[in-house]
Amino acid sequence: MMPIRPRLYLALLAAIAAAACSAARTPPASGRPGEGSARSAQPYTAADVHFMSAMIAHHAQAIVMAGMARTHDAGPSVRVLAERIASAQQDEIRAMQEWLRAHGQPVPGADAMDVNHMLHGVAHALIPGMLSESQMQQLDASSGKQFDRLFLSLMIQHHQGAISMVDELFASYGAAQDQTVFKLASDVDADQSAEIARMQTMLLDLVEQDP
Repeated sequence: MMPIRPRLYLALLAAIAAAACSAARTPPASGRPGEGSARSAQPYTAADVHFMSAMIAHHAQAIVMAGMARTHDAGPSVRVLAERIASAQQDEIRAMQEWLRAHGQPVPGADAMDVNHMLHGVAHALIPGMLSESQMQQLDASSGKQFDRLFLSLMIQHHQGAISMVDELFASYGAAQDQTVFKLASDVDADQSAEIARMQTMLLDLVEQDP
């Protein structure tokens, strides 16, 4: 997978909009989210397609942020965390792209967008937790301990947005009946909740070390 560069979102958001418009709306299944038969027989909704497409954009920005840890003199613990986030979210992007492709939906490409086509002031408003361009620039301009503190603060915000997206999905009637959607959303919720707790502890430690 090619590295993802900052401010990459115009083509991606266009694909998300197309996916939401073309999503197949099948009757909701009975039972709890995640229950059902084979994938081909599992119902899915526009909310499922929007979640998978938007989460690709969300993950793509997190990977950009994580990549900065290698070049902005991040501390060892922040670098390890950033590498873990990038690795996990790259895998999830591939899974989400595969699901969209299997269901005949537009597939956003997380590494195929022009760096000069960032959608100013809109990307972060459309997707919960997304950083604004100015926040990304602020992170890119920092280094060392300043980067560590800012990275943790902004990644906590970013993760909280992902959890909000999961909550919205599960609150949508008929959504998350598909096993793949349900499992991925549940994993995002569990993994990012745990990472938020870890980052809050790391941030507190940094503040105590260097108030």
